[in-house]
Amino acid sequence: MLRASGHAAWIAVLTLLTQVGGLAWLIACLFQRRWLAFVALYAALSIAALWIAPVFGRVPLPCAGEKLRMQSWMYCALNRHYVVPEMAGVLDETAEKAADRHPGTVTLVLDANFPFINGFPLLPHLSHDDGRKADIAFFYADRQRSYLPADTRSPIGYFAFEQGPTNCPDRILTLRWDLDWLQPMMRDLPPDVARMKTALRLLSADPRVGKILLEPHLVQAWGVAHPTVRFQGCRAARHDDHIHIQL
Repeated sequence: MLRASGHAAWIAVLTLLTQVGGLAWLIACLFQRRWLAFVALYAALSIAALWIAPVFGRVPLPCAGEKLRMQSWMYCALNRHYVVPEMAGVLDETAEKAADRHPGTVTLVLDANFPFINGFPLLPHLSHDDGRKADIAFFYADRQRSYLPADTRSPIGYFAFEQGPTNCPDRILTLRWDLDWLQPMMRDLPPDVARMKTALRLLSADPRVGKILLEPHLVQAWGVAHPTVRFQGCRAARHDDHIHIQL
């Protein structure tokens, strides 16, 4: 009974983290060398997803690319780099135009969506469940204000917050994690404001983009106010470490 419960827990966790991992573990349980079987099965299912995802209206974003790519191979390994074709077009065109205006610019994507099934949650996000949303990492510079291509303050692109004024009260039950204990561990790099402004203005001008989430203090500081650039609210995750866009 306990053993079955343990397997059920693994299946649930791996499914929530990667979508296909639970199935891989379920099949791997039939093999004597379970972990070896799991790795092989997971790799096979993830590769198969690249070809099957278009049937579900999703396409993978590039894990390696000159102007647009995922910030970390982790997102690709966990199958969190899928979007609908329209979103892929928005990201690709934005990256191309940003690189034209600022040569050498690399646009990095963070979490997007899983390859299959609308409504399947992409934890811990509240809305990444249909391939129509994606997060973009901030662009950063060194202390001399020289752009750092494909570099981020955080190893995963999230949780390195740009501190600023907020009207949000302290709450216990909220997804607005301040993570004060983590901030000293993040690299001390300023955002590349010129590239941030360019990306936000390109996205704001794109009629396919319905909403951009960014903290109000950055909207004001960078001068990027626009009807599509909005505050996500005090109960949702902070957006002064990345940009959230949706169609």
